[in-house]
Amino acid sequence: MAGILRLGGRLPAYLRVPIWTRLVSTSGGTLKHINWELKNGVAVVRLNQADSKVNTLSKELSEELAQTFEEALINPEAKAAVLISSKPGSFIAGADISMLDAAKSEEELQEISRNGQTLIQKMEDSNKPVIAAINGQCLGGGLEVAMGCHYRMATRHPKTFMGQPEVLLGLLPGAGGTQRLPRLVGLPDALDMMLTGKNVRADKAKKLGLVDHLVQPLGPGLKSPEEMTMEYLEEVAIKTARSLANGSMKLPSREYKWTTMKGLKYNLTNNQQWVRNYVLKKARQMVMKQTSGLYPAPLKIMECARVGLEKGLAAGYEAECIGFGELGMSSESKSLKSLFFGQTQCKKNRFGKPSRDTNNIAVLGAGLMGAGIAQVSLQKGYNVILKDTVESGLSRGYQQVYKGMNDRVKKRALTTFERDQIMSNIRTQIDYQGFNKTDMVIEAVFEDINIKHKVLKELEEVIPSHCVFASNTSALPITDIAKASKRPEQVVGMHYFSPVEKMPLLEIITTDKTSKEASASAVAVGLKQGKTVIVVRDGPGFYTTRCLAPMLAEAIRLLQEGIGPQNLDKYSKGYGFPVGLATLADEVGLDVAMHVATDLNKKFGSRFGGANLEVISELVQNGFLGRKSGKGCYVYTGKKGKNRSVNTEAETLLEKYRLPIKGSHDVEEVQLRLISRFVNEAIFCLQEGILSSPVDGDIGAVFGLGFPPFRGGPFRFVDSYGAQNLLDRINKFREVYGEHFEPAPLLVEHAKDPSKRFYPN
Repeated sequence: MAGILRLGGRLPAYLRVPIWTRLVSTSGGTLKHINWELKNGVAVVRLNQADSKVNTLSKELSEELAQTFEEALINPEAKAAVLISSKPGSFIAGADISMLDAAKSEEELQEISRNGQTLIQKMEDSNKPVIAAINGQCLGGGLEVAMGCHYRMATRHPKTFMGQPEVLLGLLPGAGGTQRLPRLVGLPDALDMMLTGKNVRADKAKKLGLVDHLVQPLGPGLKSPEEMTMEYLEEVAIKTARSLANGSMKLPSREYKWTTMKGLKYNLTNNQQWVRNYVLKKARQMVMKQTSGLYPAPLKIMECARVGLEKGLAAGYEAECIGFGELGMSSESKSLKSLFFGQTQCKKNRFGKPSRDTNNIAVLGAGLMGAGIAQVSLQKGYNVILKDTVESGLSRGYQQVYKGMNDRVKKRALTTFERDQIMSNIRTQIDYQGFNKTDMVIEAVFEDINIKHKVLKELEEVIPSHCVFASNTSALPITDIAKASKRPEQVVGMHYFSPVEKMPLLEIITTDKTSKEASASAVAVGLKQGKTVIVVRDGPGFYTTRCLAPMLAEAIRLLQEGIGPQNLDKYSKGYGFPVGLATLADEVGLDVAMHVATDLNKKFGSRFGGANLEVISELVQNGFLGRKSGKGCYVYTGKKGKNRSVNTEAETLLEKYRLPIKGSHDVEEVQLRLISRFVNEAIFCLQEGILSSPVDGDIGAVFGLGFPPFRGGPFRFVDSYGAQNLLDRINKFREVYGEHFEPAPLLVEHAKDPSKRFYPN
């Protein structure tokens, strides 16, 4: 078959091997993860990984796939083959990350890469057509397998999407993806997919040239829609395979002609060196702007694509293989893989399945947070009551929810019918009508303990006894809120992050009195809402706010020392934070920061010092609240405050509280002053039992607060940087700057005993 790799270039020696050399005679077979059968002269190969909801390219499945294709395609009765999954939502979700993580050397990872390249090349070199029938996730190694097939069809189901997300794990596509994807869709679109890790739906994949044919999913019949769709997809794939085999249908041309706009773009960017260099230069500039060069994987991906297009496939494969090994053993990839495993762990309900399902949710407060909570609940199938005290607030909240749903229509994630059907499940009101049927109430009212007590007392007069009361507070202790409750065992904290519909983390807070059932219900709701859930014990600031506060205090102190908001942003972003800390202070709100800092200073004393609270108080008194007031560290002008400049009035005020520079403002020292305050407090939280594990701490820091992902979170950072090294720096800062650099006793323990680590590897 004329596969895309026939476009030129000599293959590496390890790929130039005889294909399908073992003679077998069979009409089918069944292995642990794969079965195949002959249907109308077509070998139908079905993937069904045992004991897993999805198919992943583990060592075992990959070996079975190679064996199965060898048996199937050498069979004289098989004129073609179809590769399909028996799992409706998953074609192949990618490589087995545990297998990659277990590799001990670059050489082991290179072998994994070479084996993948060889397997897919054998499929592509078959003289019998191989069709990939895709329904559900087709990611990473799964897409690489599909690209090695001669023809690809996919269902137009919302859950069918394709992507190369390896970059999100600090890796590159290692089974030929850096070579095949640019040749299939062109360099710009290939880089867009590989450098961002984003997914494309079936319609977009068809336009890109990644998919050849779209299959419409079926509705319910004698079987479920999923089963009907899978059977229909297989039927269409078999007919297509037969047509390709008997010559009544030709494979689509993979050649791009100069006479079309799409062909012109493809040929210029892939085949003209000066244009190709320009595309790669622009891509590199984008990567450096977004990552400051802190992530090696995007740069290596571009290099592999460049080598393959300039020097041919043999060189491209070899560069890909070597790069895969180098990246896989890098500290950045190990940290990102650790986060992947942590996220997977946080998708499980540690309290078990609640005895009663939650169907009806009420949200109190229709502001930005309340409306966001209503939206993520509504779109996951909950019946929602959105309550506020005034009609104008309800109207704004409802419009925010509707806009969120309509944006999904624009992105083709929903149809207008589905949007309207979902929106029919929300009620807006200013009274408590219908609250007698709610299973959970999530309050998002003002951060005032008296208001929360008033609301809780009113609610308990109308809600059923099983109803869980969840407070979306960022700092007020849940134990204090629960003091107003007749049923404190039903009270829990659910701390969402803004904007709710975009931020992945949900921090659930339990008290000593919170029941296991209430905790299980809160976690179950958060998971269904699509959140990454961590559970922490109650205490001032919980976990995330408690870690953020001392770092922001140090940021304010640096401003008092005259570093300036622009340098503060530059240095913190240069360390890997997605948003500079001066900008973050404006986004959080200086009034909120002052409120939280005051409360935490009362509780923890000098350890939360560093900055002068009078500075923040005077900034707030002058109306410098941050972005929401148009002035904070910066002045925000233009539409939605997109234009900004340093707030000179705030700088003048800071001069009044100017502190001398006792150490230095070298980039590294500034960065470590900031990060050590964060990390040290995280260790205190683990030591005091606020956190149950380092995993929760790392996940919460990265997905809730933007801790640099490639550093893996505060606990992975300590293991990597070295407990003794960190303790030495903190002690030095303590001598220079004061008692707010008080090392956690647990950090001291780890420094004394090098064998102590937060993670085993």
